[in-house]
This record gives sequence, C-alpha cells and structure tokens, in this order.
Amino acid sequence: MPVRRRTVPPVVAARWALWAFVVANLAIVEVLFLNAGTGKNGVLTVAKFFGLHAAVLMLFQLLLVARLPWLDRRIGMDRLTVWHRWVGFTLLWTLLTHAVLVVLGFARLDDASMVKTFFALAGVPASLLGMLAAALVVVVASVSTRKVRRRLRYETWHGVHLLLYVALGLAFVHQLQETTTFTSSAFAKIYWWALWLFAFGALVTGRIVMPLWRNAYHRFHVTAVVPESDDVVSVHVTGRHLDRLPARAGQFCIWRFPGHHHWWLANPFSLSAAPDGRTLRLTAKAVGSASAGLRHVPVGSRAFVEGPYGAFTSLHRTRPGALLIAGGVGITPVRALLEEEPGGDVVVLYRVRSEHDAVLVDEVRALVADRGGELHLLTGRTGEGSTPFEPDGLRALVPDIAERDVYVCGPPAMTSAVLGALRGLKVPHRQVHAERFGLA
Repeated sequence: MPVRRRTVPPVVAARWALWAFVVANLAIVEVLFLNAGTGKNGVLTVAKFFGLHAAVLMLFQLLLVARLPWLDRRIGMDRLTVWHRWVGFTLLWTLLTHAVLVVLGFARLDDASMVKTFFALAGVPASLLGMLAAALVVVVASVSTRKVRRRLRYETWHGVHLLLYVALGLAFVHQLQETTTFTSSAFAKIYWWALWLFAFGALVTGRIVMPLWRNAYHRFHVTAVVPESDDVVSVHVTGRHLDRLPARAGQFCIWRFPGHHHWWLANPFSLSAAPDGRTLRLTAKAVGSASAGLRHVPVGSRAFVEGPYGAFTSLHRTRPGALLIAGGVGITPVRALLEEEPGGDVVVLYRVRSEHDAVLVDEVRALVADRGGELHLLTGRTGEGSTPFEPDGLRALVPDIAERDVYVCGPPAMTSAVLGALRGLKVPHRQVHAERFGLA
C-alpha cells in the first residue's frame, strides 16, 4: 500500500474543496441579496433572506448525494450521507422559517390575520408551489427521524425519500416565479441558472448516466455462486474490460440481480477480493430476503452494478504499519485490503461470536501468513466478559497501535466501541479509517 508523507490527507483536501465551494457560493448569494434591494417590509426582507439560503441548501443536498467519484473516494459515502441528513434537517427549519415569515410579512402588509393570509397565498400558484414543496420536505424529514426510521423497511423509507426530488422541482419553479434577487441583473441570472444546472447535472450524471454507461460497457454477469457457510455466500461477477473499472480493494458496490429480486431493490456489498481486472467478488451474510436469496442467483445471469464507492482504501494510508479490525461480515473489505498489503507489519483483529462464524477465515489466515503478519481471532459474545476493544485490550494486543494506520469495519456498536477506544489511546485521527454500512 502506498504511504502518504508530508502531504495534505485526501479526505482533508476534499473537505476543504467542498466547504470552499459552499462558502464561496454563500458569499455570492449574500452580495446578490444586498444588491437586490429590500422586500415590501422588514419581515418580508428577512423571509427572502431565509428563502435564498434554503435554495443554496437544496443545491448542496444534491451534491452530497450525487455520488461524485472524486468526493466519494476521499470522504466516503457513509460520511456524505450523514452530512446529507444534517443538512436536510437544517433545510427543514430554514424552509419553515421562510414560510412563517412570508405569511407574517403579508399579514402585516394587509393588516389581516395569519390564517386568512395563509389561505390567500395558497390561492396564488407561485406561492402554492412553495407550500407544496415545504410540505413534502416536512413529510420526508418526519419519516427520517430515528424513531420513525427504525420502524420502516428501507424500501418504504427510500420510496418516501424520493419525494424530495418532487419538492426540489416544485421549489425550483417557485423560485422562478417569485424570486427577484436572481433576476436583478444579467450576472445574477447567469449565476443562478449555472448553479442549478451544475447541481442537477452532477446528480443525473452520478446517479443515472454513469451507472447506465458502465453497465452497458462492462456487461456484468455472474460466473459462480459459492456457499461459504450455512448463511454466507460469495458471488463472482465478471464482464468486459474490467481492468478499466476504477475499483479498489476496500470499496463496495450496489448490486442488483435482475430476475433474482425486484429491480428497484438493491444492496450494498463490499468487494471481498481485491479487483484483478478480470472478476469481482462479493460475500454476503443472509440477514434479509435479498441477501439470503443470493445463493439462488443463476450462473450466467446479468448483474447490474453501481459503483465502486467508498473511501475505505489504501489511498488514505499514512504509516508503514497497519492494523485491520473487522467484526462479522465486516471482514470482507479487510480481506480485500490484505491482498494489497505487500507484506511485513500488518495485524488483523477479527471479532466473531465463535470460530464457526468466522467468514473467510481460512483465506484471511493464508493472506496474513504470506505477508508475515499476525491474526488474532477474537471469539465470544459481548456482555459475557469478553471486551477486547477496550483501550487496555487493544494496547495489549497491539502495543504500537498509535504508530499504525487503523482500519475498522463491522457492526455499528462494535465500530463505535473501537473508535472510542482509539480516541482513548490517542491514535491520531488521520490514521483512523472506518466504514459504516448502510445507505440510509
């Protein structure tokens, strides 16, 4: 694995670039707002201020979920998804503030009650579009709260979440009909249209055009289905010109197998072997109907692959030594990373309930042995006195842990425990690389 020295870490560079883009555009919006003049009264001026910033937040939301390769490989889809969530709730409160201030401003202007003003505005098409957009954002935000989200199937939540694109379309038309700030000058018009075209273009390219093009070009299909245990299966996929697919060990793809399940259902599975330009392999544990049915996928059938995605790669290496920590099926990207390790100073901690549950353990053991590393198979149930991921436990297993890059992949509870222990051991943040599963 390449080791980066005395350079800005890729994740830091990507964050700087992303936030510089946001700050620069916010500055432009502020200038345009100040130059466009005030509203009909002070309340409506403040309402316009919040409306403009809600529009910028919408555009930022599109970029965060556009799956742009440069950002995804440096920041990771899991972190971008978390940012998307918090920006979404910020957007919700910004929109609600804008809406309340608009109603209040016109109520004061017309010396009428807010209820009467609300229904009067609802009779104006441009205002009605804005109300509908805000209502859809409220619905999506409501089902995205943790309490509600846990009660919904992913497919149900995702279907409701798609209403955001309808909200964006309504909000865009609402802005065209209502906004005066971005029609105040030729520069304002060009800037606003360019910003929206860039955001929508990035989304369409990353989410639709690129996946369709790659699948048409590579023509992925299944070459083998190999049961690894009673509830774990590996699926081998090949295609044309796979040496041109920009996949790296540690990344994951979003997989669909037409005919095996509904076409709109997809699952993220990590590559369980380093890409070799000829085949891709995923290894999955049966935790749902889609993953449980993978062992029945017919050999020779087509596969639809989105990706590769993820920043859990050697791009972020900073130290010669590496500690790879995996829990359960989280061993799959770790096993792939081991194939890139040239040898020497590598330690693997593999946490499972029992040795019987250790997926791909024979392959991992062979790879570690070939590279002269160490493998510690940590068995036992959490809560039964087996706590290997406390700071003292980690230090005992890997005394020089603070001098290594640490890669962590496993269930959320285990990952959180390991990250907390690493903070307690003063492992520098730039040396810690973690991936959390899940698209929501």
